[in-house]
Amino acid sequence: MTVTKRFKSALKTKKAQRANKPEKGHAAKANTAPKRFVREIRGVNLGEFEVGQELKADIFAEGDVVDVAGVTKGKGFQGSIKRHNQSRGPMAHGSRYHRGPGSLGAVDAGRVFKGQSLPGQMGGDNVTIQNLEVVKVVAERNLILVKGSVPGPKNGCVLVTTAVKKN
Repeated sequence: MTVTKRFKSALKTKKAQRANKPEKGHAAKANTAPKRFVREIRGVNLGEFEVGQELKADIFAEGDVVDVAGVTKGKGFQGSIKRHNQSRGPMAHGSRYHRGPGSLGAVDAGRVFKGQSLPGQMGGDNVTIQNLEVVKVVAERNLILVKGSVPGPKNGCVLVTTAVKKN
């Protein structure tokens, strides 16, 4: 079970001098101070919510199935073993293949095909974890307890929506 304490940081206001002019205009239209994270919610009836309305955790209930989207933790430049879960070669007896990417494909192609698992930037991707069950909703502390993994670092911004592909 994963406790997501992410609503708290998302509702923090930004210092006025750190907000640019368009952000200040959005906040003034919503009659609020500039926030750290501002997100557009699509596919909602206009009569249900007002501009600038703060959404709390109590819009979800226990047993609901939700999708959680966020940006994964960045790991920097990683090799193919860590990035693509490849296995390493033998470490002794004259083997000159230890942690390299291995064969890159056919010789006569004269190039590396697209999609080849090579070293590079790992993490920092937009990821949606689908069909997570809401275990508990603590309305007093504005918390949602979700069964499963949640992408991103602590105090990162995640978007919790109702599940698109329900089981």
